[in-house]
Amino acid sequence: MSISIGIIGLEASGRTTVFNALTGGAVTEKGHPGGAHFGTAKVADPRLEVLTKMLQPKRTVPVSITYSDIGASIKGLAKDKGIGGQLLNQLSTADAIINVVRAFKDDSVPHPAGSLDIERDITTMNLELTFSDLAITERRLERLQESLKAAKPAERQTHQKEQETLVKIKAAIEKDIPVRDMPLTPDEARIISNFQFLTAKPLLAVVNIGEGQLGEAASIEEKLKQKYAHERCGVITLCGKLETELASLEPAEAAEMRASYGLNTSGADRVVAMSYQLMSMISFFSIASGEVRAWPIPAGTEAVKAAGKIHTDMERGFIRAEAIAYNDLVECGNLVEARKRGMLRMEGKTYTVQDGDVITFHFNV
Repeated sequence: MSISIGIIGLEASGRTTVFNALTGGAVTEKGHPGGAHFGTAKVADPRLEVLTKMLQPKRTVPVSITYSDIGASIKGLAKDKGIGGQLLNQLSTADAIINVVRAFKDDSVPHPAGSLDIERDITTMNLELTFSDLAITERRLERLQESLKAAKPAERQTHQKEQETLVKIKAAIEKDIPVRDMPLTPDEARIISNFQFLTAKPLLAVVNIGEGQLGEAASIEEKLKQKYAHERCGVITLCGKLETELASLEPAEAAEMRASYGLNTSGADRVVAMSYQLMSMISFFSIASGEVRAWPIPAGTEAVKAAGKIHTDMERGFIRAEAIAYNDLVECGNLVEARKRGMLRMEGKTYTVQDGDVITFHFNV
């Protein structure tokens, strides 16, 4: 199972450079000319490495993230029903969005606005996302108005409820309130779930700094976090040019070079960690058929739904989950010892899967 993250950014922000840093430059699929291209990166998880050494599986499968580099104006896409409409659909189905914001200085690549201004560029892109959602809302309201004229009594109530919800959404969007910050009832959230509003998605602003700004990275980040970071919005600094170079090196060589710059963690790993946090995602591990695999799921997922992430048959025929916390398994050293100590738990459908759980699902179909 792969996580999907769309990457956007204003012209000359270094968006594609950041895309290359996150994917190691591995483009797995080219999209429309001048539009989007895609790359997949494996999520480094030290726990998976430990489990592999302990259990000696035939195959180890980490979580993968598919990044899509959307090379177009979001505001323009919202008006375009052709190629732009297809690109907007690609972004709409993403689990989260990364907005690359320029902070680096490069006289050979002038900023389109004539000057560097991080806060201005964050605001500009936020407005583009808002414009897209507003366009979707207005088009749907127009169609609903027509549908209500010919609606049968049984349909009218459903249409009216959707109309009321979208009018509420539209009014908030016009006040620059993103959908993710709106106090929606469960019923309202259900009604708008199929619209895939862009401002409803977790948003990470990746501030693309130059090598000469590495010493200021922490202070830049902290200042911007105070204004822009909250529950489902985050800010992180990253030197796209340097991280792209590091991604092309062997791990040992990259680590040595990174240390010379005073960097402890790769930019790609930091982006993944922050993305997980904003999406409220956790990982559990399955062990079956000689394979150890990491699976990303939303925090709070019940065992039966986690089983369904692996295969729908597992959810349909769920019997029980044999689970153990990662730390407990490491302490025991192996599954045989864990079973002897009674640390392997039998959990039912409603058990809430925890981050790092190692699970074997039992099912019958």
